[in-house]
Amino acid sequence: MLDLNFDNAFVRDLPGDPDTSVGVRQVDGAAWSEVRPTPVRAPRVLAYSAEMMARLVLDEEDARTRQFADVFGGNSLLAGMQPYAANYGGHQFGHWAGQLGDGRAISLGEVVTGAGERWELQLKGAGPTPYSRSADGRAVLRSSIREFLCSEAMYHLGVPTTRALCLVATGEQVVRDMFYDGHPAPEPGAIVCRVAPSFLRFGSFELPASRGDTGLLRQLVDFCIGRDFPELEGSGEGLYAAWFTEICRRTAVMVAHWMRVGFVHGVLNTDNMSILGLTIDYGPYGWIDNFDPGWTPNTTDARRKRYRFGQQPAVAYWNLGRLAGALAPLFKEPSALQAGLQAYVDAYNQADRDNTVHKLGLAGYREGDSALMQSLQELLADAEVDMTLFFRALSDCDADALNEAMDNAAFIDAFYDADKRVASAAAFREWLKRYSVRLRGGLNREERRRTMHAANPRYVLRNYLAQQAIDRATRGDIEGVNELLEVMRRPYEDQPGREQFAARRPDWARDKAGCSMLSCSS
Repeated sequence: MLDLNFDNAFVRDLPGDPDTSVGVRQVDGAAWSEVRPTPVRAPRVLAYSAEMMARLVLDEEDARTRQFADVFGGNSLLAGMQPYAANYGGHQFGHWAGQLGDGRAISLGEVVTGAGERWELQLKGAGPTPYSRSADGRAVLRSSIREFLCSEAMYHLGVPTTRALCLVATGEQVVRDMFYDGHPAPEPGAIVCRVAPSFLRFGSFELPASRGDTGLLRQLVDFCIGRDFPELEGSGEGLYAAWFTEICRRTAVMVAHWMRVGFVHGVLNTDNMSILGLTIDYGPYGWIDNFDPGWTPNTTDARRKRYRFGQQPAVAYWNLGRLAGALAPLFKEPSALQAGLQAYVDAYNQADRDNTVHKLGLAGYREGDSALMQSLQELLADAEVDMTLFFRALSDCDADALNEAMDNAAFIDAFYDADKRVASAAAFREWLKRYSVRLRGGLNREERRRTMHAANPRYVLRNYLAQQAIDRATRGDIEGVNELLEVMRRPYEDQPGREQFAARRPDWARDKAGCSMLSCSS
């Protein structure tokens, strides 16, 4: 019997929608709408996170029970659950989109553990809500696998993130037009149970502000501070200013981690930005293979590339500006909000310098180190070099033998184009000379290697690896998902026998659907 302690502060302390029907509508003056998951034909647990089970004080045997499948497949509720869909708006691709809300996500309630941790359980793909617009509220297996795997992979990489408890097959088909080309087809359906201390997002505050509902806006801010930022002290505008500054700081740290490991969110709309500075809403995300600041994994963004890899720090700042605009009615003067935005810039610059120090194995930051990293990144981009493989090879190379590095098999393997490798060899050797000089008098060999290994993962969730696991699961073999999950639990360690998971993207995956760019279809 599953035993969880619920304290559903969101529905208890914030106004709800008096209309309890599922029909699509505009919801004014409310932060949430009551809605139950729509039952599915045959819920079956495909995978689960052992670490998240432990955080919720659940035994792994629980995941093998019928009750677990029924609850997290949306067929039944536990005592204390009060399911709802949240109401929020957002800027999408730079334009205000109005009310959006949880169109296919239904929160079951907030669990409070014996350790005092608060975890909101949310089913993604659990059926229609008042915010589903013209959609069915369901999710397909391929996107659910990607979200499940990436949530946990990011956690183990040390990136601030929402989590995933489990992946459940529904036993039903979902019709999707995967490429938006007028050819919809049925696909296996699935549900992911997402977990986070809070799923509040920038758009949660933008919506009431856009409607002139300052009362609800203030109520949401007070609630968020009290529940999610209890460490903050003070009152009035001073407290609000400290809260906004902390949001900016956390967002900067999160984005800097994305840049460190080569993660591209793909759809950084303000409704996909967590108020806690957590990576949220894993849709058409991707991982940099060859280093390319201009790459985006989102087919919808293929022309404008608004959310490309190298643009993410600037987009996050822009999104924080939209949040600041929403909060402006709570401030007499904009100076406190401007100070928060400056805190983002300062925090990101510091985190970026830290990334440079750790990824290059330096003893500390010096003037010129950022330029050293920038020149390396330009070389990586021009020569089409795998980001993950190159930095890991650099960390394993003896600082006294850097002049020979370009002839090492690990460095050779990092290049996607042999001709570009030959053409760029002289430029890389020149950079390695500069790097060698910079390392003098710094960390010893073991300290440098340890520092670089902690910042440069051996394994990341490359798109083609996820797609291979998806292809196997679609054929009924879920072991590819579990194997990949196991590898990603120790991304910074060498794992003998699993070298294939650290290999660069194969040529066949360069343009294959799911291995390069993806749509928002799920």
